[in-house]
Amino acid sequence: MKKIIASAFILTTCSMVTAQNLRGLVNDGVDMYKKQKFTDSEVNFKKGIEKEPNNFQAQFNLGDAQYKQQRYDEAIKTFQQAITKTKDKDQIASSFHNIGNSYLKSQKYQESIDTYKKALRLNPDDEETKYNLSYALKMLQQQQNQDKNKDKNQDQNKDNKEQNKNDQQNQDKNKDEQKKNQDQQAKQDNTKQDQKEKQEQGKQDKNKMSKQEAQRILNALKNNELDLQKKLRKYEGKRVATEKDW
Repeated sequence: MKKIIASAFILTTCSMVTAQNLRGLVNDGVDMYKKQKFTDSEVNFKKGIEKEPNNFQAQFNLGDAQYKQQRYDEAIKTFQQAITKTKDKDQIASSFHNIGNSYLKSQKYQESIDTYKKALRLNPDDEETKYNLSYALKMLQQQQNQDKNKDKNQDQNKDNKEQNKNDQQNQDKNKDEQKKNQDQQAKQDNTKQDQKEKQEQGKQDKNKMSKQEAQRILNALKNNELDLQKKLRKYEGKRVATEKDW
């Protein structure tokens, strides 16, 4: 953080009575700040602002205290308020510097870069701001590379999931097709077996003689035999011609 807390000791823009009260509050806040009692220093700086709402030093130091407590969003708003309470370019540049630091801590690198540039336009020789700007640019590049790799990995994972889904669908389709073929083959085999059995049954039925047919044939044979016997007896009853006895 850019340290201009000491400026509260040397600026005397307040009236005598107000200056005494404000100076005491700000000085106490600075002492607590140096002892890293940031909550207590915040209380004093707020009291100073209540005494004199337009005091830049109290407002700026309050932003410092909030920054040290890692309340970066609040610190940004406080520093922005401080800018409205001064026309001094160095004070405005310092406020932009601290706003940039707050964005940097929040990993909002593009915002911090933009804010550091504003500070350098007002104070081009500020080496600390130049260094922080360079660091923020480096961090932004790393973030963009990470985001790019993340997006690439997400796309790859999406492609892999889609491929796995397609593979599973193809496997299921192949299984269904295989089962369908098996069922069709089994159906064909059953049909062939049924046809074979019918053919065998037909042959058996064709070769098989019914009881009536067998009786008919038997009766025919008996009748033929009786007819034959009758004929034989007929021939046996005739006298056989003999030669004359000359």
